[in-house]
Amino acid sequence: MERVYAAAGVTRFAAWVPEWDGAMCADLDRRGYRLDERTRAMGMGLADLAVPVPDLELAPPDWAEYLRVIEVPADLLAGADHDAFHVLLARRDGENVAAAMAYDHDGDCGIYNVGTLPHARRRGLGTALTAVHLHRARERGCRTASLQSTPEAECLYAALGFRDLGVILEFVPADGAREGPA
Repeated sequence: MERVYAAAGVTRFAAWVPEWDGAMCADLDRRGYRLDERTRAMGMGLADLAVPVPDLELAPPDWAEYLRVIEVPADLLAGADHDAFHVLLARRDGENVAAAMAYDHDGDCGIYNVGTLPHARRRGLGTALTAVHLHRARERGCRTASLQSTPEAECLYAALGFRDLGVILEFVPADGAREGPA
């Protein structure tokens, strides 16, 4: 993993491990990695989608605006084909304030980076964007949807129909980028 990332010029990365894989956790610990975050894997069948399409003002998809709203570096996925992603931007009072991205693979719609600007949080915009993604994914022919949730958002995703698939542990190099064989 470290060699592949180094060859690609990636200097910051994480290793994701299911919580039940104690051997891998121990190996990463021996290699100098530290546990950085825990997220919950969640998934659902889109045939079971029961929430209505929300009434939500959407802006035209715009990659740069998406990155601004989710507050990440402008070079995130810089080498990727941005047309492969489904970007949604929600507007409130004339301003783009929430965003979410989806990526379809092999019949599954992965939902990523759902975020809302601080002054517009706690109004259901992230949940609404996720619901729109689910309906559009089903229209595109996806059969399932998946995501990783922070502890704070688990109940919101469960209300949309997602179910718990287990905890994912995210390990990062304790000293930043790693060198040497992995």
